[in-house]
Amino acid sequence: MSKDTSSKSWRPATQLVRGGTQRSPFEETSEAIFLTSGYVYPSADEAELAFKGDKQRYIYSRYANPTLSMFEQRLALLEGAAYGVATASGMSAVFAALASQLKAGDRIVASKALFGSCLYIIADQLPKFGIEADFVDGTDYDAWAKALSTPANVVFMETPSNPCLEVIDIAKVSEMAHAAGARVVVDNVFATPILQRPLALGADIVVYSATKHIDGQGRTLGGAILTNDQEFIEDHLTPWMRHTGPALSPFNAWVLLKGLETLAVRVKQHCENAAKVAAFLEGHPKIEKAIYPGLKSHPQHNLALAQMNGQGSSLVAFEIKGGKKASFATLNALGIVDISNNLGDAKSLITHPATTTHQRLSDEEKTALGITDGLVRLSVGLEDAEDLIEDLDQALAAA
Repeated sequence: MSKDTSSKSWRPATQLVRGGTQRSPFEETSEAIFLTSGYVYPSADEAELAFKGDKQRYIYSRYANPTLSMFEQRLALLEGAAYGVATASGMSAVFAALASQLKAGDRIVASKALFGSCLYIIADQLPKFGIEADFVDGTDYDAWAKALSTPANVVFMETPSNPCLEVIDIAKVSEMAHAAGARVVVDNVFATPILQRPLALGADIVVYSATKHIDGQGRTLGGAILTNDQEFIEDHLTPWMRHTGPALSPFNAWVLLKGLETLAVRVKQHCENAAKVAAFLEGHPKIEKAIYPGLKSHPQHNLALAQMNGQGSSLVAFEIKGGKKASFATLNALGIVDISNNLGDAKSLITHPATTTHQRLSDEEKTALGITDGLVRLSVGLEDAEDLIEDLDQALAAA
């Protein structure tokens, strides 16, 4: 008899290890990788029924695959979602979640502080298809109210934001968005489902770059879309995924499935280390300011603790006195921390947003978002926090 692996009563740590598991007839302990593009049918009659939709079964791995299903079900259990859809990357998840439901004449309202590629999709690509895009300061709720005083179709936000870690009140914005007729899409990559569950706060759709914390070891790309909205899934996302093909590979799905098993313990340690590093940076003479939701100096500190399970995330942003020259000198002097635009890894990674992830923004746009030449973003890893602090201290001495 197979065990129930879909119980919603399980606590998160159990869901992360056992949720969604489908054992093959070989009864393996570790989930199998189904590296197949297609499937065979015992008869032509069953093939006909499958393509009609009268029989639920696997047809083609672009549509569904057993390994993908396990990853989707496990993540959906953790998120508290009825539906989970895996994609080839985080950006394919973002684009699919938006483009599948928007059409010419529709309107999207988004927070200004977004990852560069998300900003590109909303500001540059969607308007090419006749979709109106409006941006607001994510922490200005009067601006949200004004933007949503007229009908909208989608609201998109990233919280905490990349790279300056602004925290948006998901429940408050969701209430305004729903009154305007909009679905709310939240990019939850910085918080992870361990710290923040947007669906429980009123959001309709959650998107992830699973490449980040969910994998957590810099091995593979992947994305995910989670929702309880049956209409969105059946009328919009499923046809989009089926016919445009941003499918996750079974091998990558298996890697991400293994990553989920340790997500809770990793995120806990990430946050503990990040809190120590942020406290060190806040008091350093060469730091103009440290930005971390767990610090009392953060503008949305109380909201962050209430909304993110009492934690401050694994990301720390800080502004180095001396601008780009001092920032580059610091990054180049680091001995443990690697320079990389990725985040959520077991290894600590640091980047200079103004010249990398947000390089395409104008100087005016960077200034409006708080992205100065001295700003760096640090993804705090699983190394010993004291080693990281010593490495940052000696590197800052070179600035």
